[in-house]
Amino acid sequence: MITVNFTDWQRYFGLISEIPKVEIPKVEAAELPVEGNQDNRDVENIEYDLQKKKKKKEKIGFRDRKIIEYENRMRHYSTPDKVFRYFATLQVTSNDIHEVFMTPDDFLRSMTPGVKQPDGLGLDQYKRYDPKNIHTKLELELDGDSIFYKLGSAGLITFSDYIFLLTVLSTSRRHFEIAFRMFDFNGDGDVDSEEFGKVATLIRQQTSIGTRHRDHATTGSTFKGVNSALTTYFFGPQMNQKLTIEKFLDFQQQLQREILSLEFERRNPDEHGNVTEVDFTELLLAYAGYPAKKKAKMLKRVKKMFKEDPKGISKEEYLKFFHFLNNINDVDTALTFYHIAGASIDQATLKHVAKTVAHVDLSDHIIQVVYTIFDENMDGQLSNREFVAVMKNRVLRGLEKPKDTGFVKLIQSLMKCAKHSNLLSFDK
Repeated sequence: MITVNFTDWQRYFGLISEIPKVEIPKVEAAELPVEGNQDNRDVENIEYDLQKKKKKKEKIGFRDRKIIEYENRMRHYSTPDKVFRYFATLQVTSNDIHEVFMTPDDFLRSMTPGVKQPDGLGLDQYKRYDPKNIHTKLELELDGDSIFYKLGSAGLITFSDYIFLLTVLSTSRRHFEIAFRMFDFNGDGDVDSEEFGKVATLIRQQTSIGTRHRDHATTGSTFKGVNSALTTYFFGPQMNQKLTIEKFLDFQQQLQREILSLEFERRNPDEHGNVTEVDFTELLLAYAGYPAKKKAKMLKRVKKMFKEDPKGISKEEYLKFFHFLNNINDVDTALTFYHIAGASIDQATLKHVAKTVAHVDLSDHIIQVVYTIFDENMDGQLSNREFVAVMKNRVLRGLEKPKDTGFVKLIQSLMKCAKHSNLLSFDK
């Protein structure tokens, strides 16, 4: 068993925070000698070169690799309470009351395998933030209409928000539609605030997030229901409005779209707003659970294919593809019909399925990238079983995978073995 001793970074954090933050200044046009009406493209090229150098991945050392492995296991097996306390980075003080919050970036990091928590921040280790202190300022880099502002905590996420958002992300549209109908007692297709509370509770109890959560009053990680800002958004200030399934599904879609946008921007798009084909592949396989060698082989195949003519993937293409994945169950059915009929699942077929089932036009380029990823023998055909399985995990972000560490499977195997041995003894 390997024990890793972590340095108490929090003791030094206060000292470090007193040192003025040094940032590499962007090269502005006014700082360069220009003659007459010289084009500013030189400046843009310099800025882009700086971004490319910054984007180059640093080699991950042994210590960081072990920390990443530990954090991946925590994401997969730990309780929501522990995951929240580990990946949250802010402790807000107001009127002598301390509450822990996640930023949207923390929220994304808590779900994304392989993304390391910043040094000095970890389980119950946070930055201190006092809203009354005029010298401190939160910079969340969110759009003014961000879905996170609807949570009512200046774009920050409480533990209750965390549980609710995970529930929304890990539940399909179809399941929400069924739950709404179950509690729509008068048959008008809408639910009031009380009925919605029952819907949210029912859905949460059916997810692995809900089944693994236990309230911890000592750490403050107790689920207090949907917060007041969201209920006001759903039901109005007087709580007398009805919530339609369409409005709620629109909220779910906005949340998914914003999380996808954060993921895309984290990859540092180029000056045209595109990420590389390899970046797209890594995003697509983030929750596949492949062995490192198999994933490396896929990435190498993509890199080799688009080395000479890299077109990149735009944000619009990326969002369209994930809109297509939101209909993955229907896509699975359509691809199965093709397979049963003996038809090959080539690139034209996938494009047709996307158009007819998900009502989205996928670009030829993004389909080519997908086939390069999953077509191991490069025969132009797609293995729909593997593709669909990986894409289903991607849509749910791995939130609904089995959460036992292997001990349960071991006990089940031993019981099966013992039962089999008894049957053999009985036969003799």
